[in-house]
Amino acid sequence: MDKVTFLNPEFFWLFLFLPLAVVWYFFKRNEETPTLQISSTKGFKTISSILPKLRPLLLVLRLLALSSLIIALARPRTVDVNSKTNSTNGIDIVIASDVSGSMLAKDLKPNRMEALKEVATAFVKERVSDRIGIVVYAAEAYTKTPVTSDKAVVLQAINDIKYDNVLQDGTGIGMGLATAVNRLKESKAKSKVVILMTDGVNNSGFLEPIMASEIAADLGIKVYTIGIGTNGNALFPYAYAPNGGFLFKMMPVQIDEKLMKEIAQKTGGKYFRAQNNKALQQIYDEINQLETTKIEELKFVNYDEKFRPFVVLAGLLLLLEIVLRNTLFRSFI
Repeated sequence: MDKVTFLNPEFFWLFLFLPLAVVWYFFKRNEETPTLQISSTKGFKTISSILPKLRPLLLVLRLLALSSLIIALARPRTVDVNSKTNSTNGIDIVIASDVSGSMLAKDLKPNRMEALKEVATAFVKERVSDRIGIVVYAAEAYTKTPVTSDKAVVLQAINDIKYDNVLQDGTGIGMGLATAVNRLKESKAKSKVVILMTDGVNNSGFLEPIMASEIAADLGIKVYTIGIGTNGNALFPYAYAPNGGFLFKMMPVQIDEKLMKEIAQKTGGKYFRAQNNKALQQIYDEINQLETTKIEELKFVNYDEKFRPFVVLAGLLLLLEIVLRNTLFRSFI
């Protein structure tokens, strides 16, 4: 019954009159019963009967019939609501992530790469009506997932991001941006966005970052740039340990903020600096607010009226009362 609603609940106020009807009945019940006065009953045969004691049953039937009618007047019905959303202003987004060895630095917890994956996963889950692609880069770049609306594929791609020496180590910001732009150049979306993240300076690749940003600007692609890393020093991996892990030592954090700001400025985007996990989350939250998608929601409501059974029940109860009143409870007077 949790889905039952009433179109006219004000009719339930009529229930307040039912106790008054009961009081009225007990005051007037003797007047409703015919009486016959005789001088003596000695000549009559007396028969003990339970029917006089059951006569209030007629009142109960009438009250139940009135209750059913009141419920029917209140119009009980079940409501089934189906929603359908249509994106009227979809956005195509490519997340271009630096996966060079420095992304294993531990100034973000547990390291920069894992912190980025966690925040990017939450971001993708909130962009329900947009298409998203993933590009990874170090000295080179490649598309891990093309722009798609299949969020399961995108989330799996983010989960699979790791430092595995597939790409030559280094930081090719221009290569990463150019690859991301290439994924969006044929897009028909009204808004095209690249989220470009790095924790270093451009030192690899054959394409300059500024040239890549100019191509993005010409194609109407907005670039949000994020520099990941604390101010000062951080624990960086510098060699392999005998057990196959990494050895870490304190090294200075170097991010080419001037370059990242210029890329953002040329494309109409914005530069952010993430010095810790909380700041990185706030950056993605802000981008999420800056790049909103207009959603049109259509609701289809189906009502199933439930008042008819109560009308039928009331009719049956009244009919039963009339039959009993004129048969079992009928007076001979």
